[in-house]
Amino acid sequence: MDSANLRTSLYDTHVAAGARMVPFGGWDMPVQYPAGILAEVRAVRTGAGIFDVSHMGRAYISGKSATDFLDWALTGSASTLEIGRARYCMICNERGGVIDDTIFYRLGEERYLLIPNAGNRHRVLDWFGLVVGQRFSGGVTIDDQTMQTSLLACQGPNALGMASELCENGLSGLRPFAWTETRMCGADVLVGRTGYTGEDGVEVLAPAAAAPAIWQALTGAGAVPCGLGARDVLRTEAGLPLHGHELDESTTPVEARLERFIDYDKDFVGRDALIKQRDNGSRFTLVGLQLPGRSAPRATYALSVLGVPAGQVTSGCYSPTLDTSLGMGYVFPEYSRPGTVLEMDKRGLIEEITVTALPHYRRPRRSRTSRSA
Repeated sequence: MDSANLRTSLYDTHVAAGARMVPFGGWDMPVQYPAGILAEVRAVRTGAGIFDVSHMGRAYISGKSATDFLDWALTGSASTLEIGRARYCMICNERGGVIDDTIFYRLGEERYLLIPNAGNRHRVLDWFGLVVGQRFSGGVTIDDQTMQTSLLACQGPNALGMASELCENGLSGLRPFAWTETRMCGADVLVGRTGYTGEDGVEVLAPAAAAPAIWQALTGAGAVPCGLGARDVLRTEAGLPLHGHELDESTTPVEARLERFIDYDKDFVGRDALIKQRDNGSRFTLVGLQLPGRSAPRATYALSVLGVPAGQVTSGCYSPTLDTSLGMGYVFPEYSRPGTVLEMDKRGLIEEITVTALPHYRRPRRSRTSRSA
């Protein structure tokens, strides 16, 4: 496969395993393996799956003004985040539109790790450079380590136990949205109890050269290789937004029902616009969508009520977990009540689709022993 896209350190591993590679966010990435997307989804929901998410960015932010800078640049608070913890939030423009959604980790008093989405890495870094130059000149250093590192996600009810067995001193006591530094397969790694599937699991940040050995160790322990196709189904089942679908620079966290990730008690870029929406109501709102069978809704399908425009689908898939088709979309507030039946225009064919609450899927409560950790 001759490509001008970037490749992760696991590219050859994916090709050797028979993965179908596709361009995504400027990278050549596996969309699925020979067993297929549905089998990969089931593996994550019932056991453990492993994803190469090295296309995501890794930006280290440090300096005497790093905390103040992140408080200004992010909807979530850096100053209240404890060392050893991570937080999900958004990066907004002045109008409240979402430049990117991200997880950031507090590594020290004035040192952080921030994970931007693949296609947004350069946009985020350019935006950060502008903000630093305007308000925090000389006080913030941004070190993009994307090409020097790899990021693996092991997800599922057995994932934490699998990863723990491979880590020096294990991962006992690692809480959700916490991280620890340890050694895995002879390499120094950072392990965060985070993910994008709706299941428990970890993400492992490692030197790029160490990623193939860690991948082989986890697959050898039983983790099933998974691609972008399964990742999209899993995140849609769990009601997790994807930038470019549910989020973009013309869409706000209020409209996306992500207000719980906004700290209005501090000042930040876009705060005034988001407060205005919060207090006065938004143009439209994100909802879940569901229809029977395997005829999945697709992004851009129009939604209406008796022929009157009501909104648009942003994501959709067939869910093997729930054995139905489901999705997400934006609708006008008057059509957002769960149970509302809408008309979906599927390339000229009108089908009924029902508004549902999000998330579609919540992982079942499992005993500590069932997670093997």
